Formats: sequence, C-alpha cells, structure tokens
Amino acid sequence: MEKIEIQRVKQQFGIIGNDAELLRAIDTAIQVAHTDLTVLITGESGVGKEFFPQIIHTNSVRKHGKYFAVNCGAIPEGTIDSELFGHVKGAFTDAVSERKGYFSEADGGTIFLDEVGELPLSTQARLLRVLENGEFIRVGSSKVEKTNVRIVCATNVNLPEAISEGRFREDLYYRLNTVPIKIPALRKRGEDIVLLFKKFAMDFSVKYNIPKVQLDEQAKQMLMNYSWPGNIRQLKNVAEQISILELNREVSAETMKRYLPEQSKSNLPTLFARKGSADKTFESEREILYSVLFDMRRDITELRSQVQKLMSGHSHSNDNIPLYQAQELPVVQSAVQPTLHIPPQVHEVEHSIIDSSEYIEEAMTLEDLEKRAIVQALERHRGKRRDAAKELEISERTLYRKIKEYGID
Repeated sequence: MEKIEIQRVKQQFGIIGNDAELLRAIDTAIQVAHTDLTVLITGESGVGKEFFPQIIHTNSVRKHGKYFAVNCGAIPEGTIDSELFGHVKGAFTDAVSERKGYFSEADGGTIFLDEVGELPLSTQARLLRVLENGEFIRVGSSKVEKTNVRIVCATNVNLPEAISEGRFREDLYYRLNTVPIKIPALRKRGEDIVLLFKKFAMDFSVKYNIPKVQLDEQAKQMLMNYSWPGNIRQLKNVAEQISILELNREVSAETMKRYLPEQSKSNLPTLFARKGSADKTFESEREILYSVLFDMRRDITELRSQVQKLMSGHSHSNDNIPLYQAQELPVVQSAVQPTLHIPPQVHEVEHSIIDSSEYIEEAMTLEDLEKRAIVQALERHRGKRRDAAKELEISERTLYRKIKEYGID
C-alpha cells in the first residue's frame, strides 16, 4: 500500500527516481501530512525541496485552505517582518495603509518558509511565538492576533553550525525540526541521474520539436560519476544545451565532457572547507575574503615565476645588451660565458613583485577585500543583485546589507 501511495505522489508531482533515500523522504512527507506537526526540509540547493511542502499540503486536511510559499532570503531585512506578520497604517514611512501578512492570509492553510536559515534574529523570535501559541503582532501594533497555520520550512544552511555562530536560535531550531526530511543530493542518486536526463531530453524534444538525444553507455557512466554541484537544476541545463546545440542525436562521453564543468578542489584551508564536500563553497562571508586573497596571491606567484623564467632565459646574452633586445641577437657559442648586466629598472620590477604579496596583505583589510569582491561581482552582472549574490553564493538580503554597509553605488 505504501508503494502505491508513493507512486501516486511521484506521478502527481512529476518526481523522477527510485533512490531509497528519496522514496523514504516522500513516504515521510505523506505520513506527516495528516498531522499538524512542523516539518524541516533540508538538502543542497537545487535538489527539489520545494515539492515536499506541496506534497504535505495536498495530502492534509488543510488542502482546501490557502498555500503560501515565501522565500525568506529574497526579502530585505527591513521589510520581512511586515511581509510575514503585516503592519498597521503609519508603522513606518511607506505604510500608507494597513496590510495583512502571510500568517494572516494563510490562516487555516499552510505556509512554506524557504531559506528559513536566512531570517534575521528578531524575526526568528516572532516566528518562535507563532509556533508556540499561534500568536503574532503586526508591525507598529500592540494588538495580539491569532493564526492557525501549518508551517513547513526548508533550508540548505547547516543550522547547527549557524547556531554555534550565533546566527540562528537554538530553541527555534528544535521547534522547526519536529519532523526532519532530508532530500539527497543528485550525485548520491546513482541511476536516477540517467532517468532524469532522459525525462528532460524528452521534454525539450517536445518543446523545441526536435529529435530526442540518446546517451551511449560511456556518457551514462560519466553522468553518474559527475558531482553535480548544481544538482537537478544543473542537470536540466546540461540536457537543454545538448538537445539544442548538438547535431548528432547520439551523445558520446566526449560530447558530454564538453558540457560538464571541470571538477576542481577548493583552494581554501581545511578550516573553512565544508565537511563532506570537495567543491569550493561560500557558506560564510569570510570564505569570500579568503578566496579573493588566495587568488591574488596565486596571480602574484605566477607573475614572479614568469619574470624569473624571463631572466634565466637570457642568462647567455651578450654583455651590456638590454634585456628587451636580447632575444633578437643570434646565439654565439663561446668558451667564456659573459655575464648579463640587468638594467636597474628590471631589478626594481623583480623586487616589487617579490614584496607585492606582503604589501597587499598589509595594505588591504578583510573589509576592503570583501567590498572589492562585491563590486566586481556587481560589475560583471551589470548591477543585477540577484545574479551577483548567486555568484558570491550569499543571499540577496545579505548582499543588500553589505551594499548599504559599504556605500556601494
């Protein structure tokens, strides 16, 4: 009976795969749907966490009530309390009329708080009160209001780690984590990866009216061996690119390799690396700073190496010949090796390169490096904060706060 119910839910929501951990997550969502227990869904970005609150809502007694999905990380810190709990007229400058928040609107239904780990501490305290007794107060009001909502949350943040860093309330964590559901990363789902690729290839074949691409055995093996840091989102993008760009409908491993970014290990020290992952991550803002610093040091080291090679390559040049002209002269064999006279300015360049890494570390603070990383990301994306935040792998709200803090135009 359980298998039949799981199969029904998979068909209803278009979930592809037979991985044991995935099926267990679906089964847990079905079982907990008939209760009012709070559910915390965890998993990496792009694994499909958004389907599970819908499974819970549509299989609950609240299925005829309203369902709201709120991305907590996309709402600025200054307005998130108003969005969630509402406000009264005159509560702040732009409050020209009163407004009901999501908790009022979702009364009798379900509210899904995505990226709950990005909530400010003050909002976390308000949310804790709702979970404890169903009460909240609108911004600017003193009247206590009641709501009867089912709360389902999701996050890709390591909440126990956030608690230890003082970014998340421990009491709220245990309230939210009444029933935990963990969604497996795509790289752990084995043959599900091939099934998903086939599904996406079929969808794009219909969408663009083109023949469906097929994978040979080596290409399938390459898909299953890849780490998929972007999970299902990345796999779907790869399937779409291959479906549109490849003339040959039979995809080989060599073809597949062109669409899979190289898997590289992080240059960050172990202290800042995430456990269980070899990929570079930016879960903390400090990692951005260290990444920039390491990149700068690597560039300096490479430049220093190039200068040294250039100097050693001209060690057999004639006396008093300027360095930039040495390559134009023929090589003359001689029993006596002349000594190269390097112009003073070359010595100055070499000396400045050798000292540059120490100079950068002394002259630039961590704040300078962070500001530089943010400015460069915004320039690359022409001021689009959503894309810049995605590149830096921080939330839009955090990026917005940093832009204000550093006075970036």
